[in-house]
Parts: sequence; structure tokens; C-alpha cells
Amino acid sequence: MNEQILVIDDDREIVRLLRSYLEQAQFRVIVAHNGEDALYALRRERPDLLLLDLMLPDRDGWELTRTIRADAKLADTPIIMLTARIEDVDKILGLELGADDYVTKPFNPREVVARVRAMLRRNRRTVADTLLAVGPIKLDPDRRAVTVDEQPVELTPTEFSLLQTLMRAPGYVFTREELVEQALGYAYDGMDRTLDSHIKNLRRKIEDDPRTPRYIQTVYGVGYRLSEEAE
Repeated sequence: MNEQILVIDDDREIVRLLRSYLEQAQFRVIVAHNGEDALYALRRERPDLLLLDLMLPDRDGWELTRTIRADAKLADTPIIMLTARIEDVDKILGLELGADDYVTKPFNPREVVARVRAMLRRNRRTVADTLLAVGPIKLDPDRRAVTVDEQPVELTPTEFSLLQTLMRAPGYVFTREELVEQALGYAYDGMDRTLDSHIKNLRRKIEDDPRTPRYIQTVYGVGYRLSEEAE
């Protein structure tokens, strides 16, 4: 069955455009034009991914993201934000609330489709993946579950992919470009700052003291690694 995308935007022309390109790419598409309808569709249809506009007439995209990430039944749904706001602070806020990616308007609809494909591709379960354990951190790809000291940790799909990539090679220093390519499957201008925001969120969830990280370490001028001392 083709994956289903929920497009949430009050601009009906943008919705029409995205729907056309996504359906040409063989996705099933449902739409909502405000936050309340979006939550209803999300809980009823359980789509595979959300394309979420930040500026909605009732609940904005930030509030919706916060609501989705706080709901255990919906929390692992990938979210790509659509925003006409180009300020870095707005993008970073969206990422810190749990969005997986963002696209700035005006956008190329083909790029949006490519982002959707990449996000869904890395979010699929694969039989080749095995249980990973590095020290107190355990990651089960089949169940998409993470625990630290046997305590469950809720991660977004992007955070999960980043941690999984780091755990496959503890001690190895990933450049930012390598980490983006292997964990996310695509890159674009400004991705460095996006990656740093995701790493910050991940540290906040798995580290005892995110300001002095024990597990995910920064190698200045290069990138990140998962400390072998965690083993």
C-alpha cells in the first residue's frame, strides 16, 4: 500500500500543488486547512508523514508539533514543516519542538517530494537492522525503541536515525556531511545548523547533563562521535 501524507496548510493553492506532485509520486494524500481538522485527520487516518504549515488560522504549527510529540500514539510521526518565515530562530524553535525537517516557502515541489521520500525511506523498518547496545544505551530498530539505563526514551524519527548511525560505529568521528548523508539521506544549504539542533535535542533526552555530554561528543571543526567510554 502506498504511504499516506497529510498536508496541513490554509493556502488552498499550495495544498493543490503539493497534492498534485505527491499523487504523481504515487503517495496517497489527505489534507487539512486548520489545526483542529489536522488533529482529527491525524488521529483517524494515522498518516505516514505530515507536511505542516507553521501559520494556521487556529493552532499554529508549533503548537500542533508540541501536541503531536506529547501524544504517545502519534509521537513517532515524521513532521516536515512548511514555513514562509526565514528567520533562523523560527526554524530552530520548530526543530527543538520535535519537527524532523523544514522547507522554506516559496519551494520547489519536486524538492518537497524528494524530502518526503528520503524521510520515509529512513523511517522504514529493515530486516538487516539489529539490536544495538553501547553502554547503557540500547536501540531496537524493529520496535523503534530506545532505552537509557533501562528507561524508555521517546525520540523523533530524525533523532532516532542520528542515534542509530552513531551507535553503529562508536568512537568513529562523523563529519557533519557524513552524518547527514548516512542518517538523513539528503543534504541542503543550512543543514549544519539543523543537524546541530537535532543533536542538541538528542543530548537533552539521553544525557545526564546535556551541557557536559558523556555520550554524544563534539569534535570541534569536524563533527560528532558516540564516545567509546559509553561502552
